[in-house]
Amino acid sequence: MLVTVIVPTYRRPQDLARCLEALQHQNRPADEVLVIVRDTDAETWKLLETIEPKSLPIKICKVSLSGVVIALNTALDTASGDIIAITDDDAMPHPDWLERIEAYFLSDSQIGGVGGRDWMYQGDKLVEGAKEIVGKVQWFGRMIGEHHVGVGLPREVDILKGVNMSYRASAIAHIRFDTRLRGTGAQVHNELGFSLAVQKAGWKLIYDPKVAVNHYPAQRFDEDKRTYTNQIAYSNKVYNETLILLEYLPLPRKLVYIIWAIFVGTRDGYGIVQLVRFLLSERAIAFQKFIASIQGRWQAWQTWQNSDRISKISQSPILTAEDLK
Repeated sequence: MLVTVIVPTYRRPQDLARCLEALQHQNRPADEVLVIVRDTDAETWKLLETIEPKSLPIKICKVSLSGVVIALNTALDTASGDIIAITDDDAMPHPDWLERIEAYFLSDSQIGGVGGRDWMYQGDKLVEGAKEIVGKVQWFGRMIGEHHVGVGLPREVDILKGVNMSYRASAIAHIRFDTRLRGTGAQVHNELGFSLAVQKAGWKLIYDPKVAVNHYPAQRFDEDKRTYTNQIAYSNKVYNETLILLEYLPLPRKLVYIIWAIFVGTRDGYGIVQLVRFLLSERAIAFQKFIASIQGRWQAWQTWQNSDRISKISQSPILTAEDLK
């Protein structure tokens, strides 16, 4: 099988250099490495000029629009591998990363995606933890991530994490990342919709902690700065989550999810219970998060409704003026 590795990057040349060096030392070398670079990213272009072509089979994909979704979709349209492995520029895949990924796809033709643990570092300190349940969507819509602290045996999951995920090319031939997602950079939860689309098509998604990368979360050059709560970024995150889950949850679970999200919610999307819970400690910030969350969910509902209506109209054999009103 041929293996393509996709690495989207933006203004993090030192991180990218570390990632590419790790790819040079894979036990099972990549057949193709696609680096997706913004046309205005002078720092990264300068770095890429210094890389010896024979050291790694790099192809550069230039994009002019912002956001990781367009970057990843551009790469998917370009990739030639039978396996598509995706990581971030601020990650360092372990030497056996591609070797283990390929072994899974060779072992079972029903496996559509494989991912694993990202050993996350805050500075030089490893984020400790051990969780058996990772990458799941609970029946009422609550997501469990925890990919960075997953332990135990390989298991089927609902979600693979963007920094460490791979797919069988035939499983994603007609699947692309959702262009409706908001954000000018990270576009948080983009992997959620992609994973669920692969799963919905009948493929198995496998999480194995031994399929590993080191992850050094780096600075983002968009509204989502990681280090503090930005109301726009917070609303975008909630919007993306809500839109994706409305797209893939069955109708009864959609209704339960909306009720739960509004009245309970999570740290990443405040409902009434979370507002009350954090009101004393966060004060005005708690209200800002709650308002941003409700706005994000309402706007996602509108987008989903409109998208669903447009889809139904497009499938109708005859369009009338009334249909298009």
